[in-house]
Formats: sequence, C-alpha cells, structure tokens
Amino acid sequence: MREIVITEPGGPDVLELREAPEPEPGPGEIRVRVRAVGVNRADLLQRRGLYPAPAEAAPDVPGLEYAGAVDAVGPGVSSWSPGDRVMGLIGGGAYAEAVVVPADLAIPIPERLSFEEAAAVPEAFITAHDAVFTLIGLQARDRLLIHAVGSGVGTAALQLAREAGARVFGTSRSSWKLERAIGLGLELGIDPEVDNFADAILEHTSGHGVHGVLDLVGAGYLADNLRVLTLKGRMAVVGLVSGATAELDLGTLLRNRLTIIGTSLRNRFHDEKVAATRAFAEATLPLLEAGRVRPVIDTVYPASEVREAHRYMESNRHFGKIVLSWDA
Repeated sequence: MREIVITEPGGPDVLELREAPEPEPGPGEIRVRVRAVGVNRADLLQRRGLYPAPAEAAPDVPGLEYAGAVDAVGPGVSSWSPGDRVMGLIGGGAYAEAVVVPADLAIPIPERLSFEEAAAVPEAFITAHDAVFTLIGLQARDRLLIHAVGSGVGTAALQLAREAGARVFGTSRSSWKLERAIGLGLELGIDPEVDNFADAILEHTSGHGVHGVLDLVGAGYLADNLRVLTLKGRMAVVGLVSGATAELDLGTLLRNRLTIIGTSLRNRFHDEKVAATRAFAEATLPLLEAGRVRPVIDTVYPASEVREAHRYMESNRHFGKIVLSWDA
C-alpha cells in the first residue's frame, strides 16, 4: 500500500508518498481500505514537529480521520463485515491506503454520502457535537458564539446548533466566509478586524450575551469571550491558532460563575473516544442521513497532491474541509 510520510519536521515539502506493508487487524480491530482522508490543522502541526502522535499511532504518518470500506476483520469482531462502508477517528496514520482501527470506533457511512464527504465528517462533527452539547450543554433557544465559524468544526457546530433550535453568532476574518456561514443559518457574523465581537453581540442581544462560546482561536479572544458570556456561561476551547497564553480575569470568572473547558479528542482514553463517537452517531447520523446537516467541503485533492493541500490550508483561504482522495 501507499502512505504519506513526514520525512522530517518542516514545511509541506517534507511530505512524501512511499510504499509500506499493509497492517493486519488484531483482536477487536478492523482493517479499512481508505478511500478519502480529512485534512486538519493538527496534521500541519505534526508535520512541523509541534504535535507528536500518541504512542499507539504511527509517528511519521499524519491523519486523524478516514473514510473507506472494511476489507478485513480481526478476531472477536462481529459488528462489521468486509465491504461495509465506514468512517471514523484515528490517533494518527490516516494518510494511508489502509488503516487498522478499533471496531468500536468505526461509524457507518450514511448512504447519501460519498467517501469524500464522509471523510469530512468525523473530526469536525464529533468535535463539534462533543463540545457544543456534552461540554457546553447547549439547549434550544440558547445563544452560541462560534469563533472561526468558516472552519470544518465551525461549520459543523453551526449546523448542529441550528438544528437544536439555538441562535448562533460567529466570527471570521473573511467577510465572504461570514456570508457563506449565513447561508448555513448563522444569525450574526462579525469580522473581529472590523468590529469588536463582544460589543457587537452585546448590542445585538440587548446586553444579554451568549450562553456558550466555542473557541477555535485561543488566547487573543479570551478577555472578550468572558465579557460576552451570560451568568453561568460555558466556554469550550478547541483551538489555539492565536496563541496559548493570555491573562485571565478571575473576577469576571467568579462573579459570573463561568466555566472554561479545554478539549481535545486525540489524546483521550479509548472509552472516552467511544462515548463521544456513540453520542455523535446517535444524535447526528439521522441528520446526515436526512440531509438536514452536511459536511462542508472546500476542495478535494488527490493524495499525490498532499503538499498543495497543506499549503492551501495554511493560506486560510478555504471554507469548510479539505479532503485527500486516493481515488482522484
């Protein structure tokens, strides 16, 4: 089989396509013939040597999500059969034509989705569902602020929150991304380079603010995130593209009884990943089957053009997900 290898820490040019032996599934595992792979910012960080893979994953093959068909099952697996279409999360190594994954972390692909569409689902939608509903506890008629609303997780969270009956506000530094997000149900879009997002939301909500913040940006937005949260508001921090260190106003935190939660799927224990995957599948697969929510794909690249895919993600010119296809 072929796989994409990080030859050394660095830019996109360190990625190389190489031949490798096919992995064999062990007890409780399945082997998936990968057809498409989602590209994530974690892949870029791993390529640069800033986000090492967990111990059980390949250290030099990036990739956190896959879509394909089962082609072998290990001992003790009765839930899947060869030919079943599956998608899911993996600790690393998805940039390959075949992966071995725990059977209980695989998810059936809805019939209406292609492999490329399915590859854009796991990381974005499981992360979004877990953060918005399990951690923030969003309910109908709540108000939610999503930073980087044009990202894969952002577009997934927007659609899921909208389906739950929440009002959704979002930020992006690109006006065209905000316009696209409005088409997905965004009520208010704010460019932080033009307007202070906390001021804009407080004005729009008559001073009430939001019940939850999904932050994919990090340190630069912390102070205004606290300012815009309601009493007992909750914030889930998923990304740190603006930095990891900021000054925290503990007075506001205590006075308004706020909750700040950091979250990452990649380094969770297996049973926690299973719980997040099952919660997503129960709540969201019916919505995907019905077409009520959908993965938003910007571009599909052939796997052979992985370097260009990474350059494109680094340019921040995409809306939604970037996908690699082994069939293209």
